[in-house]
Amino acid sequence: MNATPLLSTRLAERLVHYAELIPCTNAFIDARSPGSDQKENFTIIGPGVAENPQQHVHIREPHGFNIGAARQPPGCTNSLHSHDSAEVFIIHTGTWRFFWGEHGDAGEVVLQPGDTISIPIHVFRGFENVGDDIGFMFAVLGGDDPGRVHWAPHVIEKARGHGLVLLESGRLVDTTLGESIPVNDVAVRPSRADEIAYIRVPTAAEMFANVARGTNLVTDHTSPLNAEGVEDAAVILADAHNTAPITSTHGFTVRRLTLKAGARSAAYSVNASEVLLVHRGRLDWRAKNADVLGSDAFVALAAGDTFSAPANTARWLEASHDAEVFVVRPHTAAVAAAVLA
Repeated sequence: MNATPLLSTRLAERLVHYAELIPCTNAFIDARSPGSDQKENFTIIGPGVAENPQQHVHIREPHGFNIGAARQPPGCTNSLHSHDSAEVFIIHTGTWRFFWGEHGDAGEVVLQPGDTISIPIHVFRGFENVGDDIGFMFAVLGGDDPGRVHWAPHVIEKARGHGLVLLESGRLVDTTLGESIPVNDVAVRPSRADEIAYIRVPTAAEMFANVARGTNLVTDHTSPLNAEGVEDAAVILADAHNTAPITSTHGFTVRRLTLKAGARSAAYSVNASEVLLVHRGRLDWRAKNADVLGSDAFVALAAGDTFSAPANTARWLEASHDAEVFVVRPHTAAVAAAVLA
């Protein structure tokens, strides 16, 4: 088959190589607080939840979910906060400790590369890189607009005097850059107890039920992608009809594909955009649909890369090395076997 590595600007704009990720080091109010002042935040797909309007967005097209990422050195902590939408973390590198409760003392769980955790809405959660090297993990947030972050009261208090001020409008002001609070806005104050009464404190059993260990995923033998050397396993689904370890409703699904070197998945199509998060190895995304792309095409992917595959293309994956990739789709997406003309 004749193909070019990047057929067009249209495909190139849907690809974000790990080395090309643009971080924001002052995305949130805690970014200057001691212990949290070395973290990097990324908004890869969608507006995300960054409070800094200067946060770079790599792909703005709505997908029904947002993809972000965090990179932190050993000992760096992301402060306790809550979301109004589902938040899922997929560990790419490093060892991460997740903790919850208003003061982070209600429970904890440690995750390794290839593990996934889904944290329920309206729960104060934080995370720390407890490994020896820089850690990186992808984050998936439900909805095209995932809303704002709600910080635990002590996080707002701790941030005082470190230069970052969060406004009631949701925008972050960086006083170290000479920015000031607009006359028509005010700074966010720590929430009162009655204002955070809706925040839940899950039991350890509830949180552990929202963890999918990469070593325990089970092949879904009904998947149309399966082929020799290719295995498709469910990580998050909205129902329990097969082997997904996390079955609560998120607005999106997560699956993991593993491919042996030289293996090729069966051809398939999806009626919505799907996002490939490459965990390890190297593989090619290949497509054949003249109506959508103009001709045959392939995109080379490596560990840490993100690719938003366009809808309604007959596509398949080929691995040049052993590879592992997480696939995120809207929960309404339909996947079907495809016939290559």
